[in-house]
Amino acid sequence: MFWTRSGYPCRMTAVEELGRSKYVSLTTYRKDGTPVATPVWQAPDQGELFIISNADAWKVKRIRNDPRVTVTACNVRGRIAPGAPTAEGTARLLDDAGTQHARRLLERRYLTSRIGNALARLLRLRRPPAIGIAVSL
Repeated sequence: MFWTRSGYPCRMTAVEELGRSKYVSLTTYRKDGTPVATPVWQAPDQGELFIISNADAWKVKRIRNDPRVTVTACNVRGRIAPGAPTAEGTARLLDDAGTQHARRLLERRYLTSRIGNALARLLRLRRPPAIGIAVSL
């Protein structure tokens, strides 16, 4: 919770609250409306949460069909604690420049991502095509 200058409590926005979590459960929806949850890394920036995924991942295909998403703070295994912050929003797939921006945000936030990407560049490993996802809550 934030406090205003006058000393009154001020609630965090959904992006600020979920942005504090190391992992979030990104729930996308199949064509028949069935929810599918996936734990992912995320990085908040400019009022949105940014995520990177393989371009051919099922969550990307589901977002193309239906941009509605639900985001909930979770642990690495996708387990959601009682009372964890949750928000509904809209996801959009990013172009190459947006994907690079999302990748930089995630590298800045997660050391493992930074090391893995640097190692892949050093060893000239072929990485599967990635796509950025921006979630507006």
